[in-house]
Amino acid sequence: MRYHWLILLVLGWSLLACSSTKNASTEQEPEPVEMEFRNLDTLVVSAPKEKPSPATEEESYSLAPYSGSHTLRNDLLHTRLDLRFDWENEKVLGEATLKFKPFFYPVDQVTLDAKDFEFHKVRLEGRDQDLSFDYDGKQLFIQLDRTYQQDETYTLFIDYTASPSATGGSAAITSDQGLFFIKPDADNPDKPMQIWTQGETEWNSRWFPTIDKPNERTTQEIFLTVEDRFETLSNGSLLSSEKNPDGTRTDYWKLDQPHAPYLFMVAVGDYAIVKDQWKDISVSYYVEPEFKEDARAIFPHTVEMLELFSDKLNMKYPWPKYDQVVVRDYVSGAMENTSAVIYGEFMQRPRRELIDELTNEKIVAHELFHHWFGDLVTCESWANLTMNEGFANYSEYLWLEHKYGRDEADFHLLSEWSGYLNEARSNLHPLIYYGYDSKEAMFDAHSYNKGGSVLHMLRNYVGDRAFWTALNRYLSEHAYTAVEVHDLRLAFEEVTGEDLNWFFNQWYLSQGHPVLDITYGYDEQNGLATLRVEQTQDPDRMPPIFQLPVAVDIYFENGEKPVRNQILVTEREQEFSFEAEQTPKLMIFDADRVLLAETEENKTEEQLVFQYYNAPKFLDRFEAIQQLQDGDAPQVRQMLEAALQDDFWVIRSIALSNIDPSGQEDLLKIIRKMAAADPHSQVRATALSLLSSVEDQQAVPIAKSAIETDSAYNVVAAGLDLLISIDKDAAVQYAQKLEDTENSSLLSTISTLYAESGDRKYLPFFQEKLKKVNGFDALSFFSSYQTLIGQFEPEETMTALEPVIRIGLDQQQSPWRRLAAMKALNDLRNEYRNEANQLEDEEAKQNLENLVERVTKLMEKINAAESNAQLKNMYDSFQLLQRS
Repeated sequence: MRYHWLILLVLGWSLLACSSTKNASTEQEPEPVEMEFRNLDTLVVSAPKEKPSPATEEESYSLAPYSGSHTLRNDLLHTRLDLRFDWENEKVLGEATLKFKPFFYPVDQVTLDAKDFEFHKVRLEGRDQDLSFDYDGKQLFIQLDRTYQQDETYTLFIDYTASPSATGGSAAITSDQGLFFIKPDADNPDKPMQIWTQGETEWNSRWFPTIDKPNERTTQEIFLTVEDRFETLSNGSLLSSEKNPDGTRTDYWKLDQPHAPYLFMVAVGDYAIVKDQWKDISVSYYVEPEFKEDARAIFPHTVEMLELFSDKLNMKYPWPKYDQVVVRDYVSGAMENTSAVIYGEFMQRPRRELIDELTNEKIVAHELFHHWFGDLVTCESWANLTMNEGFANYSEYLWLEHKYGRDEADFHLLSEWSGYLNEARSNLHPLIYYGYDSKEAMFDAHSYNKGGSVLHMLRNYVGDRAFWTALNRYLSEHAYTAVEVHDLRLAFEEVTGEDLNWFFNQWYLSQGHPVLDITYGYDEQNGLATLRVEQTQDPDRMPPIFQLPVAVDIYFENGEKPVRNQILVTEREQEFSFEAEQTPKLMIFDADRVLLAETEENKTEEQLVFQYYNAPKFLDRFEAIQQLQDGDAPQVRQMLEAALQDDFWVIRSIALSNIDPSGQEDLLKIIRKMAAADPHSQVRATALSLLSSVEDQQAVPIAKSAIETDSAYNVVAAGLDLLISIDKDAAVQYAQKLEDTENSSLLSTISTLYAESGDRKYLPFFQEKLKKVNGFDALSFFSSYQTLIGQFEPEETMTALEPVIRIGLDQQQSPWRRLAAMKALNDLRNEYRNEANQLEDEEAKQNLENLVERVTKLMEKINAAESNAQLKNMYDSFQLLQRS
């Protein structure tokens, strides 16, 4: 096998950073803060002591950092925008009409966010005289004509030109430009012309003046004047579309319900629009014309999700329509703009590439659920971001559970836990985090992964009926307002009648998670099954004790139902005992498998095998297989063979990855059958890879059949990979027929074959497909390209590297492609370095060392240009920039 698919799951999802999936992981691809002390629901600010001054030796104090919600002096009631665009100079030509009222206190001035604007008129609507104002390049300070009281309104008219430009970005949202002009260029002459926006966090104020804060809410009207050949999209309903004498068209979009300014959006481009309907809600999919027939696969099950979430929440989808659009060069993953969601182009793939691939489904669910959690109710400050993202993250679990069952949902949950726990090793902070350094840093595995996992624990604790009833109450009471975590707690307390401060203080207002050492035993003399729980988490980084209500299941015989016991862990070290007339076959702590924790247990091999056969959940079976994957005992081998028949495809795939069928014809027959006919494409592909690794000659016809008839590209690629190992002549013939594909998995496999040949006739293939290949497969494709050109004369190699270098430097390229470019350079440098070390000829050695230095400088240039912190960390961790 070329790689282990479970690694792809974690790494792939972490690289697909998205603003709502900002995230948020693909199925086949998939990735010390000072504590705040809190007492119940009241913030207690602890002033940290500074080091004594050498001069005075006296202690000094300072307030802890606190990033609260924006103070509202003026309330923005309505926004009307009339927009035109200067494509050549990338400017927005706008007129804004903004209606305000004082929030509470009388006002005689208003401050608006407006970054890099030129103002032509600033006046009260209907007046001819400009108002006095000051402007610092980021905010517009307007002196009103008089003092306005709380019950009065006033309306401003602003004629402006905006020049959206980037000053930075983050790992989740890589540019803060706000509005983007997409045009063809020398490297991409076929790129379509598009305009699109990305407002989160506070970047819509790069293209219209507003109070750009999450706790502001406004209704809106937007008039978009564009060339008549383009489609437009914005929030709300399209009320009119009028052609103008100059060949342009003005579309009028209106949303009568208030929402936060960062949720405003505009998209312009050449799109095919595919229509659906859910009840009285129109549903539209905007895709590039060549993907029109794939639109419903690109945005899968949207109508069914609208039904599911509306039913579960007992609240109908609250907006007038639901549109989804794919854009080029997007700076995030997806964004939940109210009623008009934007997605990056990674979503836009042919139907065949989406078979058994749940990434698109999870992201569609994520963005849709935001329309209740994030759009209808919005976090009042970025410190409370998990009130948006935690819910959207958990919707992915809810969708998978509904559509595919608990096993699929728990498999997804496993990757969510992994993402958070990986981040927690170096970065730990409360879910509700007022002490952040940058609001952009809140888009992390805490706000997303941990936030969703905490909701899952809350659901398990209160029960489904109370969970959904409380969410309905929360949404109903706070619709069209900004919320903080206490609003959610109070809703749950009102429904359940229980004080839940302990839960919210522990999981939302404190940082970290329990680290548990679980020991099972049996006291034969007293007939007691024993359980010892020790919390070993670092008390300097997180609470020394977590309160953990969990279920413990005790199994006595094969096939019998376990005895369930509910316990409450409240001590650093705690022992429990349960009546048991005989030694239990197995005990399971956290039998519902919901606890976000790191756990070590003393289960024996025999107990784990019993667990695989008798415990019902995916995580039970997964744990057994993972812990016993290197075992040679007959019962372990029998378990792995049994796992090949498991109902859940992930277990079957893991079993294939851990089993050695060499010389076992009966087992090989089973694997051949799986390669040919397993219902899940990933299992078929994994089975083919396993047969390839043992060079099973009888698998050649299966591989050929897969290449010719299987509808899933990953299976076709695995079939070709098998032929490369066993029948290279047949592999070349098939590869030549498949060259025109744009599927990255296939291109990666073909590249391996062509690179091994060393034949420069394949250079045009590589140079053409370098423009297309993406995702995890880009790593192996770029590596193959480096292998091929590394056999050329050095100057020819350096010339052939030029497109790779451009990709590495271009921040509009996907993180996968930039990483692949850097890795290819590093591999080439290592190859030159190793070759130089083996030379005795000093002149030849010096020439190679000069090449090593040239490649190193190129790598340093790419690293300096890189804006993605995660990629920069990868470059460091892989020692890509280490000089000889």
